[in-house]
Amino acid sequence: MPTFQYTVRDQSGKIVTKVGEADNQKVLSNHLKEQGYTVTKIKQVKGQGAGARSPVRGSVKLTELSVYCRQFSTMVDAGVSLVRCLSVLQEQATSTRLKRITADIQAEVEAGNSLSKAMSKYPRVFNSLFIGLVKAGEVGGVLEESLQRLSHFLEKDVELRRKVKAAMTYPAIVMVVAVLIVVGLVTFILPKFFKLFEELGVKEFPAMTLFLKNASDFLTMGFPTRQIGIGIGVFLVIFALKMFGRTKVGRKFYDILKLKFPVFGKLNHKVALARFSRTLGTLLTSGVPILQAMETVAGTVDNVILSDAIMHARARIREGDKIGEPLKKSGLFPPMVVQMISIGEESGALDNMLTKVAEFYEQEVDAALESLTAAIEPLMIVFLGGCVGFIVIAMFMPMISIIQSLSGGGDEDGGGE
Repeated sequence: MPTFQYTVRDQSGKIVTKVGEADNQKVLSNHLKEQGYTVTKIKQVKGQGAGARSPVRGSVKLTELSVYCRQFSTMVDAGVSLVRCLSVLQEQATSTRLKRITADIQAEVEAGNSLSKAMSKYPRVFNSLFIGLVKAGEVGGVLEESLQRLSHFLEKDVELRRKVKAAMTYPAIVMVVAVLIVVGLVTFILPKFFKLFEELGVKEFPAMTLFLKNASDFLTMGFPTRQIGIGIGVFLVIFALKMFGRTKVGRKFYDILKLKFPVFGKLNHKVALARFSRTLGTLLTSGVPILQAMETVAGTVDNVILSDAIMHARARIREGDKIGEPLKKSGLFPPMVVQMISIGEESGALDNMLTKVAEFYEQEVDAALESLTAAIEPLMIVFLGGCVGFIVIAMFMPMISIIQSLSGGGDEDGGGE
């Protein structure tokens, strides 16, 4: 169906520009007039036709989507019509991409499509969790509750991501600074010392000094051909690793590494468990069937290993098993999680139990991040001090040898007299 960009004047005299789909310009014009708009301009978006993809591509930041969803839920809860909500959201959106997406969704809703169907055109913005909750709210007539739960979920997810990012920022900065300092010393300072040593006649160096000399020669000699080659090599390695991560085998390898890596593996596991519990609990609270909810959760945990375990559990549930047993057999879900899920399933309060599990692991993540941050700071200082100390000792050892040889030579001259 062709996509058109149109400019209309509403009943209050306000000029509004939107994007929508219709069979042709005449049908769109008649539809707009029936809604009380005065059409001033309609033009077809180039490259759009029957079967064409949505004109808006790309994703939206999670923080923007969280605020968007909170505003949406507040207006729907206040009794504002869906079309009016979308119109207000379009005006208030700070992201140009989100503004255009909202305009297209509004046009879809005005054309008679459901909100969930309109949003499903943008899977990179509205994931399966978002669509599933909106659809459940539409079917159950409780869209405002679904949007409130979704906004709460997104806010929790944003907060969790922010804490992890903040905890990792400091070590990353210190590590980058340490590497730059070491490379700067080896590239610009050490060559001057080695030149001085050569002028003084030093031919043999201690092992530490020889290691630094080889490193310095490797980084400085053959300028700029070698440096360009090193840069291209690093780029190709990073590119190859990135491409490998996009393959099925590579993604599985990286996700296993995320769970098994020392220190950070446990943190990633706890983050994944918190997201699993929060997502599944939110879906079940909104009335989404368990099988559909499990499928949605498998796509949102962001880990292939956990996703496969969830899908295996879903297959067992479909055959009549309880939720806790297949999760326990996977070995990826701690006994506490399995027991809480089993108790919730038996008592009919699974959604509440999952919420408690999510809150527990979110607190565990907070505690782990605080401990990690407190431990990393001294470790980074020791690492940086060790690198600089190694360089200083390695450079002083030849100087001590030179001083000793000069002192020895002076004594011999004195004795000869």
